[in-house]
Amino acid sequence: MIKVDFKNVTKTFEGRIEVLKGICLQLHNGESHIILGQSGCGKSVLMKCLLGIIPITSGDIVVDGISVLDKKQRRQYMRKFSVLFQGGALFDSMTVLENVEFALNQINHDAKTCRSIAEEKLIAVGLDQNIFTRYPAEISGGMQKRAALARALAMAPEVIIFDEPTSGLDPITGGVVCNLLKDTIAGTGITAITITHDLKVAEFLADRVSVLNKGHIEWTGKESEMSRCGNEFVERFFRASKGIINHRK
Repeated sequence: MIKVDFKNVTKTFEGRIEVLKGICLQLHNGESHIILGQSGCGKSVLMKCLLGIIPITSGDIVVDGISVLDKKQRRQYMRKFSVLFQGGALFDSMTVLENVEFALNQINHDAKTCRSIAEEKLIAVGLDQNIFTRYPAEISGGMQKRAALARALAMAPEVIIFDEPTSGLDPITGGVVCNLLKDTIAGTGITAITITHDLKVAEFLADRVSVLNKGHIEWTGKESEMSRCGNEFVERFFRASKGIINHRK
């Protein structure tokens, strides 16, 4: 079943800078899909278009039959998504528990229900109760990612977007976060879209990978097929990520 359908999506800024160029991509229900590419290739713009944060110039994005262009169903469309932002995006002035409760308050849960769901999700991502009353600045980057994931999951999304989930983390903590995301995807059956430049994340999380280059999709397939897919850019990206070629060339 098709969950998300990008239909020849373009995005042009100031009428002349074409950032997305005819994106055609179908994501399956329950799939873990990686959007992989270099900095500046259009990954973040694609995510913002999917979320309706910035308008597409032409084409359409359809999620479960609802178009991002349909203003009458805007709220229903947006309720399908949660985002784990690159920096976590926790509110510094709120405790970890209050951060999750705040998100739930936006969908009109009563205070007791908000507290119960927030505690449940924080425990589910492996945070101890003694962390709940701490502020983001008082916990590690890995714990902040866990808290941000709990907040995203508390919204009961159908599609979750992971924006550079290991950015700013050391290799060990990044590995822990990747394991947590993999377990979350497997345990919930949620459709996951991960935006990253890190091939290691794709190796660990992907059912399929789409490689974005200068605003268009070069190739889509299994991560294990990247090194021999027949696309020169994709194979070069793979080798560079593995440290096989000289990056100055």
